[in-house]
Amino acid sequence: MNLRDAIRTIPDHPKPGIMFRDITTLLGDARAFRQAIEEMVAPFAGERIEKVAGIEARGFIFGAAIAHQLSAGFVPLRKKGKLPHKTVAVEYALEYGADAMEMHMDAIVHGERVMLVDDLIATGGTAEAALKLLRGAGAEVVASAFVIDLPELGGAELLRRAGVPTSALVAFEGH
Repeated sequence: MNLRDAIRTIPDHPKPGIMFRDITTLLGDARAFRQAIEEMVAPFAGERIEKVAGIEARGFIFGAAIAHQLSAGFVPLRKKGKLPHKTVAVEYALEYGADAMEMHMDAIVHGERVMLVDDLIATGGTAEAALKLLRGAGAEVVASAFVIDLPELGGAELLRRAGVPTSALVAFEGH
């Protein structure tokens, strides 16, 4: 199955000129969802990945399934104020303003091998913040995986330059 065909494109959302790549259609197709998880896991099946970190919110869906397949723990990376225990945070710039991402202080044991997961990589700002958060906690981030890459925005390349092998199942030119 071509996973690109399972992803719906919504023109002019959330604003004119943007082609929104909607993965809910992929999630709703059992075959496509299973294939996506299998393809994201395959390159790392023999690796020793101890934790999978998923970026809120769609990264939770893919990350938890990948963690299950790899027999790894799952670490949710959340927006500020959403986690109930003591947290560590990193702030990062957005197009207009700033945001913060947090994880529990005890989510990572120093030296653990971690895979970073989300549904889409665009400019890489959020993924770069996640990388800083994980590395700051002592994680060895050994891979990052995404369903969709928007290559012209440079996010995947940003992570590669930071030393993280990065893969995506589908690339869409134009955004």
